[in-house]
Amino acid sequence: MEPGSPLDIVIAGGGTAGWMAAAVLARFIGNRASITLVESEEIGIVGVGEATIPQIHNLLIGLGIDQADFLRRTHASFKLGIEFVDWLRRGQSYVHSFGTVGRGVGLIPFRQLWLKGRALGTAGDYGDYSYNVAAARLGRMGREDGGKGGTPNLAYAYHFDASLFAPMLRDYAEGLGAKRVEGRISSVECSDEGDIAALRLDGDRRVAGNFFIDCTGFRSLLLGDALGVPFVDWTKWLPCDSAFAVPCASNPVFRPFTQSIARDAGWQWRIPLQTRTGNGHVFCSGFIGEDAAREALLANLDGEAQAEPRLIRFTTGHRAEYWSRNCVALGLAAGFMEPLESTSIHLVQSGLDRLLKLLGGDLANLDTARATFNRLSTIEWERVRDFLVLHYVANRREGEPFWDHCRAIDLPPTLAEKIALFEEAGLFIREEDELFLDDSWGQVMIGQGIMPRGWSPLADNVPADDVGPYLASLANAYRTKAATLPTHRQFVEAMTGKTMEHVH
Repeated sequence: MEPGSPLDIVIAGGGTAGWMAAAVLARFIGNRASITLVESEEIGIVGVGEATIPQIHNLLIGLGIDQADFLRRTHASFKLGIEFVDWLRRGQSYVHSFGTVGRGVGLIPFRQLWLKGRALGTAGDYGDYSYNVAAARLGRMGREDGGKGGTPNLAYAYHFDASLFAPMLRDYAEGLGAKRVEGRISSVECSDEGDIAALRLDGDRRVAGNFFIDCTGFRSLLLGDALGVPFVDWTKWLPCDSAFAVPCASNPVFRPFTQSIARDAGWQWRIPLQTRTGNGHVFCSGFIGEDAAREALLANLDGEAQAEPRLIRFTTGHRAEYWSRNCVALGLAAGFMEPLESTSIHLVQSGLDRLLKLLGGDLANLDTARATFNRLSTIEWERVRDFLVLHYVANRREGEPFWDHCRAIDLPPTLAEKIALFEEAGLFIREEDELFLDDSWGQVMIGQGIMPRGWSPLADNVPADDVGPYLASLANAYRTKAATLPTHRQFVEAMTGKTMEHVH
């Protein structure tokens, strides 16, 4: 292929990953690329990823999608964080919130002041110093106000209906010239050199291209089957291998956060949308049978079930390469990360961002770009894996077989180092552009009972008598400000112009 010649990009598979790819590529390189998406209406999508993290704002802003229109079309709600219930031990909970925790003094990090206050007996719960947590506990949500009154803006993401998000992106992509071909992929045609040349469809049809994106889900028809890229299995660190998913009627308590509730052999998610609540039970089949897992889910719904629970089987891990020859995999075709921290959609988004930066005009000479893409993707996936593993291994649910098994897991070296540094110095060092930042690691470490053994000498620059009043003033300011915000329901209705009960 000559430099500067058109890109003929073929996306195999629709769903959220496929139509995200089509929308982003049509928006940013549609002027010199033809984009064709092949999907079959006969093939369903997994669609468990209904919760997101704040980076989704970059996607919506980049595409120029109006927030109110997005909320209306996808039945979305707001998400200030995730409440983890019973993960440390039964009866205990904490919130991993978005945004910052506390406010440092000069060069003194807030966590070090809190650790000193904790030793002095003058510090409250770590979550008391998060504006997001204060708002979440009160069921409130509000607009940005530039951080007036000494409180930060609320950092937020969304819950939305994935089955409605994909059609919205499809309309967007097709409006920019992307083409959709209906059909089931029967085989993948490769050139003599080993690159993918075309997709063969039912009815003896052929869709050719010079660059392919695999969004075929767990099947990974292109990257896994056709190109033979092996799968890296992470079951030894993340043993859950199944999930039941079911929607139920909305709860009158319209929470602006996701709930993750630890169960006997896994955990349950609750995701509140405008029209329903999304629920799922992620579990390890080696510790609980499918019938018992299904019943555990149905017995712990907020409202009446609206469908039969759907079983999804999976293996956590990723393809050894995310980009091989002329094919990049996104979404489940690249790998599976259980939805514990709502990273699935983000990993598609970051993969697209990486591809846009590295995809050159000369497809015959992309060896370095391909290697860089794979290296950075592996780092990102491994660091997210570590964050998920942390929740499991740092539990104190002694005498429960599944949780005992999780505590005995041999840690990935990268996670072992993070835990050791946090225990020694209350510190987290971000490396290689990894996704989760200091405040996220700190909230989960402390929430899961990992406590630093001391505090930084920097904190001793604040007199002991001043630490308690400073901490109390922060917590009070956050609670007071949060109490002035509208309820989550009021806020969503104001944004959408609709009364939620009338949305169908």
